[in-house]
Amino acid sequence: MPEEDVWTKVLRNNGHWSLLGFGYWAVEEVATGSYIGSVGFADWRRNMEPSLKGEPEIGWVLDPAMHGRGYATEAVAAALAWGQEHFTCCRTVCIIDPANTPSLRVAAKHGYHAVAETIYKDKPIIVLARPQ
Repeated sequence: MPEEDVWTKVLRNNGHWSLLGFGYWAVEEVATGSYIGSVGFADWRRNMEPSLKGEPEIGWVLDPAMHGRGYATEAVAAALAWGQEHFTCCRTVCIIDPANTPSLRVAAKHGYHAVAETIYKDKPIIVLARPQ
């Protein structure tokens, strides 16, 4: 990513922690200590229907070279364990591209189920939710 985009992402992620008390964590491969992605919760205030405003939205992204090793499943489990301790009011949600079968499987493993299909930024997405 260009430096400008990285800096914007850092500011945005730190702002979540400062303002909302939640955000994203770095995912590190224990064996190597390498940064391999991120996982966490956000309130992106997306302009979409159904609205997800005010609901913690979990997200994860990993280096494609790390796919298929169970790291996403492990990282999401850790984030959800943290969420169980900190979110007492509501469900958590996520959005996933319908073609992203691996992420849909990770979400299903953790109790997320589809609640809507919609369009976000001119692309189809599936909205999934998990009761608290």
